[in-house]
Amino acid sequence: MLRSIYKFFNLHDGEETKDKVLENVVSNISFRGANLWILACAIAVASIGLNVNSTAVIIGAMLISPLMGPIVGAGFALGIYDFDLLKKSGKNLLIATLVSLLVSFLYFLLSPFKEAQSELLARTSPNIYDVLIAFFGGLVGVIAITRVEKGNPIPGVAIATALMPPLCTAGYGLAIGNISYFFGALYLYTINCFFICISTFLIVKFLRYPKIKFVDPKRESRITRTITFLILVMLIPSSYLAYALLQERKFSQNVNTFIENELTRKGYTLIYERTQFNARPKKIELAFLDKKFSRDELKELNDKMEVYKLRNTQLVIRQDSTDLKADILAELSKNSAHVDERDVMIQNLRKELSTYKLDNDGLLKEIDLLFPELKPYSLGKQSVYVSKDSSRFDYYLIYSSTLEDNRKRSLENWLKEKLNTRSIRFLKSE
Repeated sequence: MLRSIYKFFNLHDGEETKDKVLENVVSNISFRGANLWILACAIAVASIGLNVNSTAVIIGAMLISPLMGPIVGAGFALGIYDFDLLKKSGKNLLIATLVSLLVSFLYFLLSPFKEAQSELLARTSPNIYDVLIAFFGGLVGVIAITRVEKGNPIPGVAIATALMPPLCTAGYGLAIGNISYFFGALYLYTINCFFICISTFLIVKFLRYPKIKFVDPKRESRITRTITFLILVMLIPSSYLAYALLQERKFSQNVNTFIENELTRKGYTLIYERTQFNARPKKIELAFLDKKFSRDELKELNDKMEVYKLRNTQLVIRQDSTDLKADILAELSKNSAHVDERDVMIQNLRKELSTYKLDNDGLLKEIDLLFPELKPYSLGKQSVYVSKDSSRFDYYLIYSSTLEDNRKRSLENWLKEKLNTRSIRFLKSE
């Protein structure tokens, strides 16, 4: 029974020869000539996809990207204790990263559309799911590389691990001068690289790839110690990072459950929410539309947070309307740093319409009082093109009733004074 189960999960079944796998891995590390051009074009395509918020274009760019080569190479190098391969992989990964940042930076610098779309914003901060995707995606990729029949997982791995979009987002952050976007996206890219590398290392060890042999025992011992230290440097911070991201995710879920059960379900309208996970103590700031909490109610809510595993967390409900308004405006200003193109268009249209609009409510009332015989009538403003480079605005008054000449002159003089214009045209409708 156990032997049958083992056969189902035996990774050695269908495995390519180890020498052939290593040869393929080494050949995909280098970024020279065609590989570098393909990477630059893929980054340009991904940047366009992020710019226009097209998921399909981003996926297409990830499919043609050769970026995983040096990361997998580094994982193999750690697994077989090949220091030279590790240095070569690290050097080529650095070259690929710098070229990718440069191409994306230049694209977004020259692009007229610099609004932060949802696909861009999704790559500015990592979460626990990014760690899991990178790790399991890396496992699938390495397993596929070690097979005789490569199958179809490689394109899926290229999409799932999503190495390119964070790099493009980092270039976008540089282009618009937003350092938080740059470091957030670069942080996500680094996480993906680390966990793909770790998953590669684990599979190499599991499949028992032989360590490289050295002639000099002292050099072998030195390189073994160096690579062991590098493995620990990668594993320990990465494990802590994964744990920290998991704790932050759990904290956010507990906060949402607490707010839902204890506040919004009771009919209180939430208008402001801000959580600070990294503060000491952790902090939840809330504000509500019309509910004012007494001291006893605040104490009761703080006590209930223990039930939702929100220990060492301070609940602050903002009830000072002046300070709250300033904070909300500041938050809105921060989140609206880039005005949407549609908003700009709407503003321009409003400005153009205002040139034709008459603010004439008061004026019409005065006309009704001074010239009651004029009704019905209409008063408007129209652009008149005098020549190719010259235009002016004329005011038109269209009426159908009988208006005596002296009354017409009085109305004309009065309107010129009121509207501060020399041009009033009277049109008699039939």
